[in-house]
Amino acid sequence: MELLGYLNYAVYMAIFIGIYAILALALNIQWGFTGLFNAGVAGFFAVGAYTSAILTSAAAEGRLGGYELPVIVGWLASMLAAGAIAWPIGKICLRFRSDYLAIATIGIAEIIRLVIKSEGWLTGGARGISKIPRPFSDFEYLYTQLSYLALVMIALFLVYYMIERQLKAPWGRMMRAIRDNEAAANAMGKNIEARRLQAFVFGSAIMGLGGAMLAHYYRSITPEAIDPMIATFLVWIMLILGGSGNNKGAILGVVVVWIIWSMSEFVTDSLPAEYAIKAKYLRIFIIGLLLQLVLRFRPEGILPETAKSSTSTSDQQTSNNNKGEAEPSPAQSA
Repeated sequence: MELLGYLNYAVYMAIFIGIYAILALALNIQWGFTGLFNAGVAGFFAVGAYTSAILTSAAAEGRLGGYELPVIVGWLASMLAAGAIAWPIGKICLRFRSDYLAIATIGIAEIIRLVIKSEGWLTGGARGISKIPRPFSDFEYLYTQLSYLALVMIALFLVYYMIERQLKAPWGRMMRAIRDNEAAANAMGKNIEARRLQAFVFGSAIMGLGGAMLAHYYRSITPEAIDPMIATFLVWIMLILGGSGNNKGAILGVVVVWIIWSMSEFVTDSLPAEYAIKAKYLRIFIIGLLLQLVLRFRPEGILPETAKSSTSTSDQQTSNNNKGEAEPSPAQSA
């Protein structure tokens, strides 16, 4: 029985790792590959969670809903809704840079949270939305968990594969060129604003998917579930710790942080009640200390972004062309 309990907890932690890995990959599109400082992850997370909850849950008095659509439809709709919300926000906010963009996106996320909390006819207000359907909920508890874990891992694989494909395509190389030297990319005739907006909408849509998957796992969603500490800054810590600009590093950062989070939970739960509450802040301290150590000794993260072979190939071709231009042709020699 004790072994079964540990197995259940391991599956539970793996589900959270998978969902937060999706969020970290989404943030990596915006920050790691494009240099967009989005500090409002919680806002797009919330849009996706509530969109899917409204479309798939049963009717409730005084609240919009009752459509009871399939879960997969809710997940797709969550991506569309988060991307649609991100488009006008990006059109307005992406003209800002660095910390100004961070302040703007934090403000947007707070506006979304306040709307969710106050518009009870749409979101249920402070009570939120409950009885959200979870796939395979008719199975026994462990099989339900394992089935949902399989869905999360499939979604994570598809997101990872899609992002990797885009990064190896000209679109991904252009994003990195804009991040590294925006002036040079602009001089080459690239539409900087349009490309940055694409990355912002793309990443936000995936954040919406992560929010929807977490809402269906909890089977409920409330304004407290979109706390910026958990839905924004923890994702940033995971990405920076693992290595921004590297999808494998983003996933590794999620694994490291969640293992520390869960192991420290075992320690704090074993303490007397009068110390347990204060000791829970120890988890934040440990993760913050680890982040400081990584930033001190490996500022690029545990798995930093690797040099792009395409860049090396391009440089080699440019070098060969320059050599060819420098050498006189046979006709010139004659």
